[in-house]
Amino acid sequence: MSEFFETSVFFGVFLSILSYGIGVMLKKKWKLAVFNPLLIAVVIVILFLTVSNIDCSVYQEGAKSISFLLTPATICLAVPLYEQMELLKKNYKAVLIGIFSGVLTSLASILLLAFLFELDHASYVTLLPKSITTAIGMGVSEELGGYVSITVAVIIVTGVMGNMFAETICRIFKIHDPIAIGIAIGTSSHAIGTAKAMELGEVEGAMSSLSIVVSGILTVIGASLFAQFIV
Repeated sequence: MSEFFETSVFFGVFLSILSYGIGVMLKKKWKLAVFNPLLIAVVIVILFLTVSNIDCSVYQEGAKSISFLLTPATICLAVPLYEQMELLKKNYKAVLIGIFSGVLTSLASILLLAFLFELDHASYVTLLPKSITTAIGMGVSEELGGYVSITVAVIIVTGVMGNMFAETICRIFKIHDPIAIGIAIGTSSHAIGTAKAMELGEVEGAMSSLSIVVSGILTVIGASLFAQFIV
């Protein structure tokens, strides 16, 4: 059986879609934040590869077609933004300030953690792009000398946490404005969080989509500057 999976071209794609489908079914049935489809899919894939003793590289080879779709899928998030263009024009100052504040907070918090836990330069820069989309974060981590594989894991965890707890956090801090909610989610938890923002409403989804792009650009610049603080 193991040899069959190793030689199958579509093994990675099939396992990914099946795992995610199971996650979606569990989320619909139990309706709990902990049953995040992506989180469930990650757990199922890890368990399956461990139990079946299949090397991760075999899975990656089969799933690379899904990874290839990551960038165009992110670009497609511009569609809801286009539909809310008039709203963006009316509030562009608040939107830009909000995104800038989110990016600065993210970078500063990693710098603080690096000092508290005495991280070396490589570990520090690995965490800097935690709140931006994987397609950009991988490049930032590699350019700064971080551990790219760990960066990917951190980005996924950040996104999943944002997807799971964004609505609850906004409720606790009494954040009700849809623009503010969208910016907060998109700036802190990139595309995975944006999926949650789209569930909350069209405006939230549009602002979150914008935040992914702008925060990605600002983080590329900001991470290069912040990387100099720990050598």
